[in-house]
Amino acid sequence: MSNALLEDLNWRGLLYQQTDAEGLEELLNNEKISLYCGVDPTADSMHIGHIVPLLTLRRFQLHGHRPILLVGGATGMIGDPSGRSEERQLQTIEQIDRNVQGIKAQMERIFDFQAENGAQMVNNYDWNGSMNVVEFLRDFGKLININYMLGKDSIASRLDTGLSFTEFTYTLIQGIDFKHLFDHFNCRVQIGGSDQWGNITTGLEMIRKTHEEETKAFGITIPLVTKADGTKFGKSSSGSVWLDAKKTSPYEFYQFWINTADSDVIKYMKIFTFLERSEIEAFQEKVENEPHLRKAQIALGEEMTRLIHGQEALEQAVRISQALFSGNLKELSAEEMKDAFKDVPSVEMTKDAKNIVDFIVEATVSPSKRQAREDVANGAISVNGEKVTDVAYEVGESDRLEDEFMIIRRGKKNYKMIKFV
Repeated sequence: MSNALLEDLNWRGLLYQQTDAEGLEELLNNEKISLYCGVDPTADSMHIGHIVPLLTLRRFQLHGHRPILLVGGATGMIGDPSGRSEERQLQTIEQIDRNVQGIKAQMERIFDFQAENGAQMVNNYDWNGSMNVVEFLRDFGKLININYMLGKDSIASRLDTGLSFTEFTYTLIQGIDFKHLFDHFNCRVQIGGSDQWGNITTGLEMIRKTHEEETKAFGITIPLVTKADGTKFGKSSSGSVWLDAKKTSPYEFYQFWINTADSDVIKYMKIFTFLERSEIEAFQEKVENEPHLRKAQIALGEEMTRLIHGQEALEQAVRISQALFSGNLKELSAEEMKDAFKDVPSVEMTKDAKNIVDFIVEATVSPSKRQAREDVANGAISVNGEKVTDVAYEVGESDRLEDEFMIIRRGKKNYKMIKFV
């Protein structure tokens, strides 16, 4: 008998490697299990590249299984060598604690903690932090052969460029985590990104060596998300797309998904949203038959922004987007305007009152006074969403939003932010 969850994960392209596909299918057909995914607190926020394994774990919860969310207070102090060409800079305990709190808050948006199979959150510092070096070497170091560790891609790829003993032991610490959760939480499965295969299998090896032979645990990895054009997923023009609204605003977050290429949008719908297969297939038809309407991109942006930031933040992001499209900036608050235009070209100017013609020339909005006069007279210039058609208009204090900035538009889409100093 096939398993509906595994079939869905396979259709969505979320299964990359499995340690025992048949055994896992049999397990899921016969019982509800606990399974886990870990995140190291290397920053005080996750970005969208981090959440694919977590969203996959959430799919297990929706099918009745219990997710365990591990925040790596201990592993975050060591540094995962996977996918890196150099040593990670060590963080202070205080910084890691701050990061842990930020990540916990984001996980609470994704998972249900109140259901009968409510998510559990654990910190691996709780069982690793008090272990002394003799216990570590005697109880766990003896379980894993050096040759076995040298065969791991995360370690082998760093041997030429250099790898400290600290990062060399990372795979052992993550192995201890899986064994601890197996022993104390009856956790049967670990989920991770494709770069975590070596760490997951170390945990399975520890479990195998310390339990009866028939004891079974499993590992699953999720493929790396890529764009159709081969460029890196998860980057916008201003850098990584973070889950923290202070690092990436809900409007920017929404726009990231809205700007997804037609060639990627259905793939991302499968990976990131909880829309049903029939809904996604209906959007696929819309992409093929009426791509100019971008209905799939809009749905993707709505689903992801609502999930990570909530309905109110989604409505604000949509309002900003609509105001920019229509050019009716008067509908936006000063804060929304600052958010919407933070990546447009800007120029610093003094707070002196100036004639509109002189002002837009100095701000390099219009190239010359003659052109500036024509632009104003023809209605091509707007100040904070209000058209200015009088060439004698004085730009002054009332035009400064929060006494800090102003948005000038020339034509339909040429915006510039004026920052006052």
